[in-house]
Amino acid sequence: MTATEQNVLQALLELERAVASMSAAHPKPDLRPLFSRIDELTRQLPRDTNPSLLHYLNKKSYEKARLFLQGHEAENARGNCHGHT
Repeated sequence: MTATEQNVLQALLELERAVASMSAAHPKPDLRPLFSRIDELTRQLPRDTNPSLLHYLNKKSYEKARLFLQGHEAENARGNCHGHT
């Protein structure tokens, strides 16, 4: 895993934690900086990045991207985007 991919994974995990805490958080966290960070990191990924990962990130399928980066690609259910790779 590249350093940028590691940073993407950390940002995705941070987003997941923030979303999980929303029901009890007062005030609610502003998730926009996390989305911006993930978008910026996605733009920094090299051209030879796995097409599935790029697809997940570009389609905002953040849970699928996280599972991919954690080596759990088999857990990703096939969606409506057939033939994306």
